[in-house]
Amino acid sequence: MRTIDESTPSMPDINPQKVCFIAAKARELLSEDEGSKPDASNATDDGERSILTDAAYGPVHAELKEFVEDLDVDEAAALVALLWIGRGDFEPKDWENAVAQARERSETPTVSYLLGEPLLPDYLEDALASFGHSCRDFDVGPDADV
Repeated sequence: MRTIDESTPSMPDINPQKVCFIAAKARELLSEDEGSKPDASNATDDGERSILTDAAYGPVHAELKEFVEDLDVDEAAALVALLWIGRGDFEPKDWENAVAQARERSETPTVSYLLGEPLLPDYLEDALASFGHSCRDFDVGPDADV
């Protein structure tokens, strides 16, 4: 039988599997070549460099963006709170305060805010660990249940 460790604060509002999916996709996105902005130059003249980067913001970005945009308001606030906890702005014991502030400070779309954070996957995983969860065994394959 599993015992509940009372010293580990509970993390309501979002399923850890969803957070692991977002962290895994964000890590995958960070490993992609985001490319360069297209310009009016001729690819032949610039050594075909722009051809190597045409996939900027490809399917991984679109999948991650759609997934985050489909979260409800409570889940989006919880996700931002987890980012802040992982980054060290809040302690896990301040969970409810972090979520409340995330709701209040929602000035930009959540997905834009999150994707602007280069260490997003690390921060989310660190925050989950502080609540006793791990993404170590998480599966992001096509059959993943998120």
